[in-house]
Amino acid sequence: MKLIIFGASGGTGLEIVKQALKAGHIVTAFVRNPAKLPLNHANLTIKQGDVLDAEAVEKGIAGQEAVISALGPTRPPVPGTMETAARNIVAAMQKHGVRRLISTTGAGVRHPQDQPKLVDHLMKGLLTLLAGTVLRDSAANVAVIQASDLDWTIVRYPRLTNGPHLGKYRVGYVGKNSGSQLSRADGADFVLQELDKGEYIRQMPMVSY
Repeated sequence: MKLIIFGASGGTGLEIVKQALKAGHIVTAFVRNPAKLPLNHANLTIKQGDVLDAEAVEKGIAGQEAVISALGPTRPPVPGTMETAARNIVAAMQKHGVRRLISTTGAGVRHPQDQPKLVDHLMKGLLTLLAGTVLRDSAANVAVIQASDLDWTIVRYPRLTNGPHLGKYRVGYVGKNSGSQLSRADGADFVLQELDKGEYIRQMPMVSY
């Protein structure tokens, strides 16, 4: 499958790129700084650009069959960055008739099917206190995608680690069949499994150990 990955040089994005290439996909990695993506593969194209540049995003998405967004907030966080990125990606996909979008975010972005426990409420309260701008922007990013007519899946993660690729994890909702951590490699594994199977279209599963 021909797919473009935004946020490809980040921890999770890089894992998605590696596993997508291993699975035989034709990958375009959209990055601001190509030097941060030290990969060389016959099926990999590295496209330099800023996700806040609507024209660059549109050109990257043209001709693709699917889009994966592993974007994270900038450091220091700039309010509205994630929301603007989602608007640019959605608009470009609609213009070029690309239907399938998988986007990742944190477990702090809630869904009506969640059944948060006390510890989940405490963690979200802490996130709101320490990273409220990031949490609000991430929620706005998700809202833009949800409002679209695309075949989207929002994959939510708990605390991510650099642990091994086990290929074993739980898929559920916050407080209901969910854990507190996941390796980036297994987070990438689920994204690519979902790309192939399409079991969670227009849903927001949480993936964890």
